[in-house]
Amino acid sequence: MNQEKISRINELARKSKTVGLTEAEKEEQAKLRQEYIALVRMNLRSQLDNIDIREKDGSITNLGEKYGNKKVH
Repeated sequence: MNQEKISRINELARKSKTVGLTEAEKEEQAKLRQEYIALVRMNLRSQLDNIDIREKDGSITNLGEKYGNKKVH
């Protein structure tokens, strides 16, 4: 997500607190928020998939390989 879209999210949030939003602006805000949340989740999943844990027996387990392909709710 580029900085322009993030600025627009912040602008709509400020406007909603002061004067309120039109229906079109509310739809735009919801769409932008969904896009932002999807990107945050994707980045978090990517980071978690790259975590390695050293087991008690000395072996190393990659969490992405162990849990990465499971479906989440």
